[in-house]
Amino acid sequence: MTDPAANASLLPQPGHLYVVATPIGNLADLTGRARAILGAVDLVACEDTRTTGAMLARLGIRRELVAYHEHNETEAAGRLADLLAGGKSIAVVSDAGTPGLSDPGFRVVRACRRRGLPVVPVPGPSALTAVLSASGLPTNGFLFVGFLPPKSAARTAFLEKHREFPYTLALYESCHRIDKAVDEIVATLGPVRVICVAKEITKLHETFLVGPAREVQTRLTQASLKGEFVLLIAPFSFEL
Repeated sequence: MTDPAANASLLPQPGHLYVVATPIGNLADLTGRARAILGAVDLVACEDTRTTGAMLARLGIRRELVAYHEHNETEAAGRLADLLAGGKSIAVVSDAGTPGLSDPGFRVVRACRRRGLPVVPVPGPSALTAVLSASGLPTNGFLFVGFLPPKSAARTAFLEKHREFPYTLALYESCHRIDKAVDEIVATLGPVRVICVAKEITKLHETFLVGPAREVQTRLTQASLKGEFVLLIAPFSFEL
């Protein structure tokens, strides 16, 4: 028997903002609900219209796209909220993963909440939760800090502050700084602190480096530094 409520959830409603998670690498990870919503909303607000346009084209979907990224997010959030208030249905997506997690999304959601406009999550892929689930590090509690500052001194200060943090630290790191970040962990938190460096999750060259920081540091020097990285730091008392 078909569930009418389930079918209704696939139909975007007027004046609703849909926060849609998109694949972080493997297109097959897009949920059926996300595909249905993206194929039927009036407008898709995206971090990069070329990236999202290419993804939708592979799915056989043609929708009106509007740029919504870190450089225009504040202004664009207000315009999108106005369109929603006028009855348009809008999906917001990032280039990959779940919008709002170190990607644009927060400001348009906040604008909707301030105006009492409905916001609907359409959950799915997230590099953060994917790495946490497969790392072997504790997941009973964690602190996600996004990207650390680019300056070495600021990153070292953060590590010093969280030296005895009782939960897993989770962050994203650039391919240009991942080696330096691991070097700083070894120097600041010590060579036996357990960490996980994961890259290219769900893609062809998906890689997990898990173990004492010194061991991961050595293995990292032998690996390609191309790709998207997630870095986890285990609690100070944790042993793998």
